[in-house]
Amino acid sequence: MNQTITAVTGLEVGHYTDLEHATGCTVFLCRNGAVGGVDVRGGSPGTRETDLLRPVHRVDQVHAVVLSGGSAFGLDAASGVMAYLESEGIGFKVGPAIVPIVSAAILFDLGLITSDVRPGPEEGRSACLAASTAPMAEGSIGAGTGATVAKLGGADRAVKGGIGSSSITLSSGQTVAAAVAVNAVGGVWDYNNGQILAGPRRAEGGFDDPVAMLLADQSKAPEGPVNTTIGVVATDAQLSKEDVNYLARLSHDGLAMSIRPCHTVRDGDTMFALSTGHNQAPADLTALGAAAVEATAQAVLRAIRQATGLGGIPSISELAA
Repeated sequence: MNQTITAVTGLEVGHYTDLEHATGCTVFLCRNGAVGGVDVRGGSPGTRETDLLRPVHRVDQVHAVVLSGGSAFGLDAASGVMAYLESEGIGFKVGPAIVPIVSAAILFDLGLITSDVRPGPEEGRSACLAASTAPMAEGSIGAGTGATVAKLGGADRAVKGGIGSSSITLSSGQTVAAAVAVNAVGGVWDYNNGQILAGPRRAEGGFDDPVAMLLADQSKAPEGPVNTTIGVVATDAQLSKEDVNYLARLSHDGLAMSIRPCHTVRDGDTMFALSTGHNQAPADLTALGAAAVEATAQAVLRAIRQATGLGGIPSISELAA
């Protein structure tokens, strides 16, 4: 049973992964278009084509969302996605031209192994060619390849992050799902039991509480915007542009449930939302919103649990071994 974001009819997901250089990108394709929304909460975002998704603006359909490593350089991956969609005849028709609407957000993974190699147009196109409706691969792959978390004790005490996904099917038959690339300065908590899942590593084993470290002025976080958690929440329910933007806003509650501290000035936390509209049952926005929060929070936990160590940063599975 598919319990990832590709359980939403109308979505395909593809990854490009560069383990040698610890970077990558992930594309979410909506070949028939989807109503899009976005909410940017972090203090240091890097985005492309987000203004078009706001309710007051004209374009109602998005054809792809790209999540990428490479910091601001990684926004170039969206150009390759645009070229791929244009070659497939997919996009917003303007006279004789076809203009694919591709939104994107990036995270900072430069320096985990190198700062010289970043996803660009060819890597974005490669992710498109790999896209399918199969269950989304998770962990240190795609946009999550070079992701790390729990850096308030310094980079040498960080824990490997990644990309994770989760889906929920409501009694109406409508599906709500999320995919999140987790690269937070903060730690990750399992809100199901209140236990820390990933925090700054202690020399003797276990994790410190990053919030307690901040409050006690004991943090050693890298300076500058070197973090960011980015993701997509999607549903097959038929929603308006206003409703989809509402889901994007609510999904940040899922980040805050599982990442602490969240939405800091050192993060560029950004969540997109998509409605493919394949399930036309009456939409209960309260239920859809609750599912969006839960799916987002679960996707964060999945990202950490499925990650593998890279660049000298261990994953929680390796620490537990």
